[in-house]
Amino acid sequence: MDYKIQILNKTRQGLDVFHHYIDFKFSPDKKFKNPLYHDTKASCSIHLSKKTGIYMMKDFGDLEYSGDCFWFVARLLNMDMKNDFVQILRRINDDMGLGIFFDSAQSWSGGHRYGTTLPRPAVREQQELPEKQQEPQSLPQPNITVTYKEFSENELLYWHRYGITHDVLKRFKVRSARFLTGISKEGKEYKISSRVAEPMFVYHTIDEAVKVYMPKSKLRFLYAHRPSGEYVFGLEHLPARGHMVFITGGEKDVMSLAAHGFNAVCFNSETAVPPVNIIENLHRRFKHIVLLYDMDDTGRKSAARIEQALNNYHVKRLELPLSGTKSEKDISDFFALGHTSDELSEIITELIQKIYRKSSVIFKSCELDYDNPPEKSSSVVEVNDVPVGTCDNLFCLTGGEGVGKSNFVAAIISGTIAEGALDAERTLGLTIIPNPSGRAVILFDTEQSEHQLYKNVRKAVKRAYLDDKPDFFHAYHLSEQSRKERLDIIRTALDMNFHKHKGIQLVIIDGVADLVRSANDELESVEVIDELYRLAGFYHCCVVCVLHFVPNGIKLRGHIGSELQRKAAGILSIEKDTNPAFSVVKCIKVRDGSPLDIPMMSFGWDKTEDMFVYMGVKSKEDKEKQKSTDLRNIATSIFEKTDSLTYSELTDAIVDMMEVKPRTAKEYIRYMREKAIIEQLADQSYQLKIF
Repeated sequence: MDYKIQILNKTRQGLDVFHHYIDFKFSPDKKFKNPLYHDTKASCSIHLSKKTGIYMMKDFGDLEYSGDCFWFVARLLNMDMKNDFVQILRRINDDMGLGIFFDSAQSWSGGHRYGTTLPRPAVREQQELPEKQQEPQSLPQPNITVTYKEFSENELLYWHRYGITHDVLKRFKVRSARFLTGISKEGKEYKISSRVAEPMFVYHTIDEAVKVYMPKSKLRFLYAHRPSGEYVFGLEHLPARGHMVFITGGEKDVMSLAAHGFNAVCFNSETAVPPVNIIENLHRRFKHIVLLYDMDDTGRKSAARIEQALNNYHVKRLELPLSGTKSEKDISDFFALGHTSDELSEIITELIQKIYRKSSVIFKSCELDYDNPPEKSSSVVEVNDVPVGTCDNLFCLTGGEGVGKSNFVAAIISGTIAEGALDAERTLGLTIIPNPSGRAVILFDTEQSEHQLYKNVRKAVKRAYLDDKPDFFHAYHLSEQSRKERLDIIRTALDMNFHKHKGIQLVIIDGVADLVRSANDELESVEVIDELYRLAGFYHCCVVCVLHFVPNGIKLRGHIGSELQRKAAGILSIEKDTNPAFSVVKCIKVRDGSPLDIPMMSFGWDKTEDMFVYMGVKSKEDKEKQKSTDLRNIATSIFEKTDSLTYSELTDAIVDMMEVKPRTAKEYIRYMREKAIIEQLADQSYQLKIF
């Protein structure tokens, strides 16, 4: 019996298939919104056809979306009715557990309107269609052999006009084919050869799909080996995280974008909705997913329809300033016509500005107007965050009030806005990487008054030997905004300034605990720190989080402190020195090694300079004394609830508390034994030594 008939017999002539794949309840002959696209009116229904005796879907608003249950599953899963019909039947059987056995012969009863007849190999004579409307033809398998050759000079020139170099072709596993041989359905051997006027290229994807591309032939695409799942080109070349990824209409567009520094992928068809599972993956990894389809009628309509279908993932579409003709319709043509990556970046910036047009009024009102200083108001003493770390990561600055964090932050900012590199004395002992390209430097303050923020910005400008604030340095006062609005403003400001200044050098959030209702709210703390970490990855920048807590030894307080300790690549703590005229900076966490082995720096006020100045590194004796004190505090905390621990248990406890590697924890145990902080018992376990 035909497998199609078996499925219909087991599913009440297809009605149960519709019920299984439509995620809401419906009744036959009752209208509902079409689940295949963003439908606004209930103009779709499922009815029993008197002609065929099976259930059919009919969309009275768009008759293109009408068909039986097999057609519906194909559209839903982005599969081709002609070439994937066997897979569609198997998928329904597996998903619904129908228990139908498919033998290897895959026999079919004659006359099926979706047939499995494959195209004849005379591909040169077939009718020409627009490139991205052609579905790749499937050749009989596995009797396909592709013979490769080196790229000719003419072939490389073809790719070069789109900016695609030989290195790009190699990276995307694109090869030049000499000829393709195979056996047709009728059992006849055929051969398709590459010619000078009609070159043949081969795309390879991560799931071993082999797709042949003949740009000068009438039939441009065919599969030599179909993908095992969804066809997607370029996915394996995307970064783990990034700001934007484009979905294009073809492989050439993907490589052209990659050659110009942009991330992109393409799927099997420009007209079908991309697979949801892949869109979900891209949504987690990128801030923006943008459709960049052809500028002809088909491309524009497809982009608009797919944008609606993927509205839940905030997918946007970008239109290029092209006429839509055959030689001027896609991103490859855009670059071939002489347009540059900077011009595309300007178009992207306009799209970002359009997205944030409504909310930009709020965040613009929060930006400091440096040329029109606010009226003087009562000063508020506040701690500031000064982190210097690595791109894609968080860096934390913590300390109590009155220890000089505000000036320390100003010193870090000065190093990123100065016209040249500043010496370590000017930046209070830190080495700051210069910012010659003028990437954005952004300061968010959640507590200080507008006037105090103005004074702090002026300190940073003065320390950088500048007469005026650079236009790439932005300061926002958020104290009057709600906690939810503060995080929204941060997201918006980063996205706007990222494109305006072609990147972000440094972000400082002075008062990160003010983004949550309570610093001890575990759920909110996790969500906020995770979001800041994602933003650091989106914009490839360092996000400095200023935490207004006094740390307990080398442990930060509160749930938000614990989250920062886990996620931050480095943590600095500023405390008052034994001489109250000076402040000391010590390291709580570094990516590699032990923070207790990092020298402590000190700084103090200089009347002549009228600012805090670097006082040098603390002595080795002072460092050893501080290290012993911190490790005693750690040991006291660990043994607070237990009398003794084995060596392994003590190692694990130090690793968990200090966020260090096991080998570093073992070094601390050795040090604590030498300094008589802990002692070993007769059973080889350890306890805190009591004096």
